[in-house]
Amino acid sequence: MKIEFKYEKKNNIRFAAALFLAVVLYFAAECSLWVIVVYAVLYYLLQNIKITLDERFSWLWTAILFAGGSAFTMFSIQYLLLEPELFSRTADRMLFLNALCCLAVYLLALLITNQAGISCMIAHLLLLVIGFINYFVYLFRQNEFTFSDLRSIGTGLSVAGNYRFRLEDRGVYVILATVLFLTLVQKCHVTFQEKIHMRIISVMLLAIVCMWVGLETQGVNTETWEQKGSYRNGYLLNFVLSVRDSYIREPEGYSKEEVARLEKEYRGSGESDALASNEKEPTIIVIMNESFADLSVLGELKTNQPLTPFLDFMTENTVKGYALSSVFGAKTPNSEWEYMTGNTMAFLPSGSVVYQQYIGKHPSSIVSFLKNKGYTCVAMHPYYETGWSRNQVYPDMGYDEMHFIQDFDQTKILRKYITDEELYDKIIERYENRGVNEKLYLLGITMQNHGGYAETYANFEEDVYKLGRSYTDANQYLSLVHQSDLALEKLITYFSSVEEPVEIVFFGDHQPSLNSNFYPILNGKGLSGLSLEELEALYTVPFFIWTNYPSEAENVPITSINYLSTMTLERAGLELPAYNRFLDDMQTVIPAINSRGYYSLEKGEYRHLEDASGEEAKWIQKYRILQYNSMFDQKNRSALFFPY
Repeated sequence: MKIEFKYEKKNNIRFAAALFLAVVLYFAAECSLWVIVVYAVLYYLLQNIKITLDERFSWLWTAILFAGGSAFTMFSIQYLLLEPELFSRTADRMLFLNALCCLAVYLLALLITNQAGISCMIAHLLLLVIGFINYFVYLFRQNEFTFSDLRSIGTGLSVAGNYRFRLEDRGVYVILATVLFLTLVQKCHVTFQEKIHMRIISVMLLAIVCMWVGLETQGVNTETWEQKGSYRNGYLLNFVLSVRDSYIREPEGYSKEEVARLEKEYRGSGESDALASNEKEPTIIVIMNESFADLSVLGELKTNQPLTPFLDFMTENTVKGYALSSVFGAKTPNSEWEYMTGNTMAFLPSGSVVYQQYIGKHPSSIVSFLKNKGYTCVAMHPYYETGWSRNQVYPDMGYDEMHFIQDFDQTKILRKYITDEELYDKIIERYENRGVNEKLYLLGITMQNHGGYAETYANFEEDVYKLGRSYTDANQYLSLVHQSDLALEKLITYFSSVEEPVEIVFFGDHQPSLNSNFYPILNGKGLSGLSLEELEALYTVPFFIWTNYPSEAENVPITSINYLSTMTLERAGLELPAYNRFLDDMQTVIPAINSRGYYSLEKGEYRHLEDASGEEAKWIQKYRILQYNSMFDQKNRSALFFPY
């Protein structure tokens, strides 16, 4: 290799253009002037050097360019997307896998161009464009850009003009570093005498890299909330994982003919056995309470005062019990989705989030069913509308109205979140302002009890605590649950006094994520080494369905969130649509199912789905077929089961 300084007058034009770009970026974003000066000096030097490489070692120069280029691309994207604090939290193993993802794109470019320098330029620019897309997408909606977003890119472009594009200093530095990198690569002329051999090597190396990444990420989930994808997995690896998780295979035995057979079984009138009259068509209020759980399902829990006295003594006109959630400690929207659609996370990749990966246009749900019956459908969530892409999902679900944080009283705060009571007051206000003969379905998603629970707050008194050994975050959580019970009492008391029929459905979305040292106090083991029954206890949340009109009291030992919308319609006295009739029948055989397994009535125990046999296996298979038809086979989607 030979490097020499060789001044050429024509380079002055390129230098002037590059310097102009730097000046524009300097005024467009706040960045350090000394960086611009260093960039100008380095660019001028790079433009006026000549690099001569020995063609006998073309493979070596290519290896250096690709290894260095992949590392540089990976670093550039991570640096662009993350603040320094988050940037430092990405594990070295994940950074290495991200570099391998970059290398795969470099090798693919080499396979096409057979020129190392051009391949470096194409691969780096392509990957950097994806990084910048995520940069702006996150800026606008606070969610990662994943592979599934490509299907809605038209919608995104149509509203892009409503946003103000802003470039931070990190973006400027990445652009300037890219210009220097491309200039350096342009000076490195690498050619191959045996072109076909290099293509063969590229294919082999590409296969090895893909296999390596695939094997190393078998247990790694796509992250879609805030910037967890970028700092936990590294952005490029997370994007690759989103590609992997976007493809759901057809279940065994799936066919149009099998769907038609199920349609024949459920075609015709499906009169409900609900206890209330079909004439009622009550106001339906659904409350999914953030992190609301009964920790006594994990083990003995004694507190200094009754934790949820109102909920504990609710019996009249109430069906109550416990339901399996498919998530623990996070990923709230999966519980929303299971409730509204009747579908289950059991058939989707572990760690996935339906709202951001699999939700289609206008999915059939309790919302679309009630909307078709003339209900006005209202969603309320006292937090930001972009959270879990609710501002995009709710209109597709069929909601007529959406109320987010800006619609609530910002002074009604507990810790740093709007209280349950404020949400319930908003629900009551909407009920009181309903139109003449207006039928209402209201979904309220609370925020009060959201984790974490380690900080102390001047506006919150922790008056409930566990007796004996405990942890401060657990005591804060218990105090929050107690406050939720007080707010719930006010809600039920109000609707007990109204004359029109009202049904209220209440359930927790998941259990809270507490200090890991707290769990051994309750279950004797902690969070690892658990039997399936002990594990399912971590996924168990309380629920109830109450009516202000006479209905039979019932206790349900165990069900799951995916069945609750069917139970809602039954309790309301509404005729069940075909899919809910299927779920109603399935519940008699398999009373509970979630992402971890199902409860077997026959065996009297929790079992993994793959261990199902006999009648239980048949029902699970039919359920899997119908859910796949609903979510992934739009061309042959059943008009009977999913008509809306």
